[in-house]
Amino acid sequence: MRNKNLNLIANRLVNAFLKNKIISPIPNIYTKKLSNAQELRKLCESKIKKPIIGFKAAGTGIPVIKKLKEKEPFYASVYKHNVLKNNKSIKINKYTLGIELEVCYFLKKSFFDFKQKISKNNMKKFIDKIAPCIEVVGYRQRKNGIKSFGDLCSDFGANVKFIIGPRKKFKNNNVKNLKTNISNFKIKQSVNGNTNTVYINPMNSLLFVLKKLQKDKIKHNKDFYVFTGSSVGVVPILGKGTYKGKIDKLGSVKAKIS
Repeated sequence: MRNKNLNLIANRLVNAFLKNKIISPIPNIYTKKLSNAQELRKLCESKIKKPIIGFKAAGTGIPVIKKLKEKEPFYASVYKHNVLKNNKSIKINKYTLGIELEVCYFLKKSFFDFKQKISKNNMKKFIDKIAPCIEVVGYRQRKNGIKSFGDLCSDFGANVKFIIGPRKKFKNNNVKNLKTNISNFKIKQSVNGNTNTVYINPMNSLLFVLKKLQKDKIKHNKDFYVFTGSSVGVVPILGKGTYKGKIDKLGSVKAKIS
């Protein structure tokens, strides 16, 4: 019976994801524990035939990990139709949680044929490019706030859209302790951050995702993105207009919120 119910819940979430709909909240039994949410997420992802363009780390803020009594972040797949070019428009709704500013990496598909255990040293040869990125996060359910990582994980990692800024060739860029800021000058909203809030730093977050991909024996036949998590937390979207994110030494990225 559990498998049947899980499949029905997955079908509802997948339909909402593909058709951009909002559904009633799924039962807490599928979201309270991260392990259950992971099971649901993987089932949902197996039902979607759209191309995957990358993977995201989520729950990368160590204070949040401790507060919600988790041991580590989690990851989720990112689909091509949800990744936009710089300065594109994103339509939000009242179940949108907020906006984030992150470091993202573009990696070579040869990673998926790598037989050795991935490490901080050997992973660098797979990194092709680096860029600033804005992520809009939210639910496909009528629910607000975050009570557990399972809330986010079960709902496709709560990723709505990603906007990628100008990409630079990766040259062993140091992304530790970089100042960041996301702002909407039209409504005088500005939030400062730092890349060190991202699971120690974005490279460490990248390593976390790559280790999980190896562990889960994920295979992918194209070069791919890894989105490493927010350097400013989840910033509430207080108004429409252009949000600009800036990461020192890396560049800036813009998203038009409507």
